[in-house]
Amino acid sequence: MNRAFLPAAGAAFVKSLLLATFAVSGLVSAAEHAPAPVKADAAKGATLYDSGDAARGLPACASCHGAAGNSTIAANPKLAAQFEAYTHKQLIDFTTPNRVNPVMTSFAKMLSDDEKKNIAAYLSTQTQKAGAAKNKDTVLLGKNIYRGGIAATGVAACASCHGANGNGMPAQFPRLSGQHQDYTVSQLQAFKSGARKNSVQMTTLAKRMSDDEMKAVADYIAGLK
Repeated sequence: MNRAFLPAAGAAFVKSLLLATFAVSGLVSAAEHAPAPVKADAAKGATLYDSGDAARGLPACASCHGAAGNSTIAANPKLAAQFEAYTHKQLIDFTTPNRVNPVMTSFAKMLSDDEKKNIAAYLSTQTQKAGAAKNKDTVLLGKNIYRGGIAATGVAACASCHGANGNGMPAQFPRLSGQHQDYTVSQLQAFKSGARKNSVQMTTLAKRMSDDEMKAVADYIAGLK
């Protein structure tokens, strides 16, 4: 019985080993021949940002966000120098229930993923124009919140994620420095109300902040360089 069983078991083992080897070889071969990811084209992004696409009814991004991503409209964010991965993610999020905006949702849905990447690549290479804090009476409160948080309500320091100077962390947390006060406040309020749902961390923190605290930290952020 043992003599008959052992050769059969050995043959089965060898067969299994060969099948596994062929399977791995096939995966390696497929990976070797898979097309390389398409690199974002900042030049195409610049054209779309500056001119839009009249054939699709897509306006120029610059009409709202300013030349080279330097918005002059306080309600519209400055996009210059923002991390490529972050801008791309936000454009995707606008097409989902996580970040609904009457204007941006419509336009984001008109863009292909490559176009989203191209625009994000273009904006990441632009230089942001500096902002400035406006309310000297609350700048200290804003500074304390940004650098030290609010211990009484469990609000973490903004700097712990967004950096001491608001320069953010690539692929994780966006650049905030120099951003319009009105825009920053509106986003904090959107996180608090649940209108914006694409960051669990920010929703949690915003719910612990008062309107005055939001305004103070937004003003401080505007002056960061």
